[in-house]
Amino acid sequence: MTADFVRERITQLRIQKNISEYKMSYDLGHSRGYINNVSSGKVLPSMNEFFSICDYLGVTPVEFFSPELSNPEATKQIVKDIEHLKEDDLLLVQAMIKRLLNEK
Repeated sequence: MTADFVRERITQLRIQKNISEYKMSYDLGHSRGYINNVSSGKVLPSMNEFFSICDYLGVTPVEFFSPELSNPEATKQIVKDIEHLKEDDLLLVQAMIKRLLNEK
């Protein structure tokens, strides 16, 4: 993982939530250009600020550093929903996922 990954991932997750750099900066209690400075590579967030950014974006640090999760919020919701399925339905969903993955 590199600093470029951190800034690109913040941008990706921010855009998914349709939040402007200005709004995110303001909501996190910073000057209007803070997230722009992070996104442009001028600064990196401190660890405390990184945790605040994760909370704000609705992801855990593990999800943040899992680039294979292009939409971690949707993945979390799917997992929550799956936990409520009956065994037969769970097996059906599993079969559908396997089929979809084989078609790629």
